[in-house]
Amino acid sequence: MRYRAAFSVAYGGGLRASEVTHLKVGDIDSDRMLIRIEQGKGRKDRQVMLSPNLLSLLHDYYREARPRGWIFPSHNRIYPISTRQFNRAFAVACDFAEIKKQVSPHTSCCKHASGVTRHSFATHLLEGGTDIRVIQVLLGHAKLETTTVYTKVATKTIQSVISPLDLLVRREAGSG
Repeated sequence: MRYRAAFSVAYGGGLRASEVTHLKVGDIDSDRMLIRIEQGKGRKDRQVMLSPNLLSLLHDYYREARPRGWIFPSHNRIYPISTRQFNRAFAVACDFAEIKKQVSPHTSCCKHASGVTRHSFATHLLEGGTDIRVIQVLLGHAKLETTTVYTKVATKTIQSVISPLDLLVRREAGSG
């Protein structure tokens, strides 16, 4: 349950592994439906969305695990689980799901593991029509160029764009 919740937070909020592992119970703002990321990459704070489904999963996890301080504590509850521990658990989950492609929580998964990665998070938002500037903020990127890496894999978005030529031809056919 712990790793299911941790992987769901990673995918549901587009968090880096280190950001997931360092979440505190107080970082979950269920009133405003936000997750606060303190001191992410570049020592920057940001907020990401907290979906109702993710909140429900976190409530179930909380009832079972009763974490204090860190949401995902290590065996010694004074410390959070390590990023290494998180990555190992992710690899085990990928093995269990029979994913043959080499993946990590940060890289893009194959289409059968549409799951728990920042890359998938960004790609799926982009394919769903979310403005790339919003995705930039959610991922905590200082430069838009960093976020545009995800446009290379958003083939559904590219396929859905109507060419200006087609629009012109339609107009001409309609006026004829």
